Amino acid sequence: MPSTPRVAVDALGGDHGPAVVVDGALRACRELGLRVLLVGPQDTVKAELRRAGGSSEAVEVVDAPDVVGMGEAVTSAIRKKRSSIRVGLEKVRDGQADAFFSAGNTAACWTVAKIVLGTLEEVDRPALAAVVPNLKGFTVLLDVGANVRCEARNLEEFAVMGNAYTRGVFHVPHPRVGLMSLGEEETKGTDLTKEVLEVLKDSTLNFVGNVEGHDIYTGDVDVIVMDGFTGNVALKTSESLAEAIVSLLREELERTPLRKLGAWLARGAFRALKRRIDASEYGGAPLLGVKGCCVIGHGRSNAYAVRQGIRVAAEFAKSGVNEAIEAELRALGKRKEARPA
Repeated sequence: MPSTPRVAVDALGGDHGPAVVVDGALRACRELGLRVLLVGPQDTVKAELRRAGGSSEAVEVVDAPDVVGMGEAVTSAIRKKRSSIRVGLEKVRDGQADAFFSAGNTAACWTVAKIVLGTLEEVDRPALAAVVPNLKGFTVLLDVGANVRCEARNLEEFAVMGNAYTRGVFHVPHPRVGLMSLGEEETKGTDLTKEVLEVLKDSTLNFVGNVEGHDIYTGDVDVIVMDGFTGNVALKTSESLAEAIVSLLREELERTPLRKLGAWLARGAFRALKRRIDASEYGGAPLLGVKGCCVIGHGRSNAYAVRQGIRVAAEFAKSGVNEAIEAELRALGKRKEARPA
């Protein structure tokens, strides 16, 4: 890999169109020193680059005439062989880019990524990992939407992948891994979670056992494993709660002149709080378990969120996470085979 990662970026991804994506990509180049391949209809992307005063030194335009809409069916997206999503992922597969980022159609991104990149040798199902703030830092949640129905093997893989990602990208030496359940007691949960619990207890992970919903925010666990349905609900709840807190706080602070004065005096603290709970700070959700790197951002991403998503993709590409996932899953498989029947 070159010393400066090359990130292929879906120029058409997101609710706000290519102007926002191009602005975010240029910020990543200028502020982070990254190289970007902007993938989309050539004339459209070049026009946005001219508008934004983009330099051609760190930005390459890759033509991809087909568009995948934000609400388009996955089956339709798969048929589009020259879409910005597919062409960008092909650049990663062919070694012409080190990572891919899109704020576009999430289901299309992860489905096409699995088709184009394929899965790592030891992985049955890739998983989306998302980061949410907690009282002490952040918590990595997975899966957050790629796998609605899971078997025990899948949750075991998610635990290993989340551990490797948190260690490799966020440099947490021994991530504390928890399994989402109905209660902390080992007797609680479904037959599925009870089966997974026994396997993870016998693994080399820093496994802390069952956790509950409130543990997402306490800071007492670094990685929480769950099926994609539960994870997606948890993630969307976290995002909407953060927005509600900011809105309610602003509303209350504007009720009286005295409160407005207090808010003005404490404006630095309020800006810091907003940064801590702003989803755009965390860039996007990597699809763990595929060959290469694919990071998916929120459809509402602004230019800063796009910049952060590109940053996350570049850091992932340099981290060696995929190699760690394969090695740790092989080790887990051997431990499972050695367990008494």
